[in-house]
Amino acid sequence: MNSLSEEDKKDLLVRLRRIEGQVRGLQRMIDEEKYCVDILHQINAVQGGLKKVGLKILDKHVHGCVQRAVKEEEGDDVINELMEVLAKFTD
Repeated sequence: MNSLSEEDKKDLLVRLRRIEGQVRGLQRMIDEEKYCVDILHQINAVQGGLKKVGLKILDKHVHGCVQRAVKEEEGDDVINELMEVLAKFTD
């Protein structure tokens, strides 16, 4: 089950489309042999955008799916799953 509202989905899709544009910009920058530091700044911007998307989804998951599972006494499995995801997120 997904804890994203229609408004959340719309916001996330806007953010992801912006990131998609930034990635296309990166491809162009490399193709056009732009200055390395400028490319690195753009990479950092893309990573920051993805991090914000991930944190938004994580927030909705914790306040929706995890909270619901705890109430239904299925919390251990969902919390273990969450911890595995967080471990990957922090790599």
